[in-house]
Amino acid sequence: MTEADLDAVVAIEAASFTSPWPREIFRQELHDPDLAHLFVARVAAGERQGHIAGYACAWLITDELHITNFAVHPDFRRQHVGQQLLAGVLTRARELGARQAILEVRASNRGAQRLYARFGFAPVAVRKRYYSDNHEDAIVMFLDDIGVRLPTPPSAHSE
Repeated sequence: MTEADLDAVVAIEAASFTSPWPREIFRQELHDPDLAHLFVARVAAGERQGHIAGYACAWLITDELHITNFAVHPDFRRQHVGQQLLAGVLTRARELGARQAILEVRASNRGAQRLYARFGFAPVAVRKRYYSDNHEDAIVMFLDDIGVRLPTPPSAHSE
């Protein structure tokens, strides 16, 4: 992800979350490369080739990756973009020395929970009333060994 990607990323964020991150948070993450790692998935072919279809933000702390934000544009959901993006994030994290990963996901977001479970994430805790917009619980999901279950993603989208 670069500064040039922020308009598209902020638009996906607004379309995906009821309490979206402001542009400044993404900008701060971009300027902290020792901690933050940011990814985009781009459309690989067709009339929207090159457009950003999704993004991910993560922190690498020693050997643990904390996925802090992950979203796919509504037009590209259920087209394997999330699977490919998550595979790319975990592959890069492993290259950087991560062995484990953790994230929080809304209790109501069953689709995301299924995606994460396909990669080996398992629910380990509940953070009660975690989300400030509606006080929904967050499911904490943990992946004990990055790389053990990295599926080969479809090649419809890239980066």
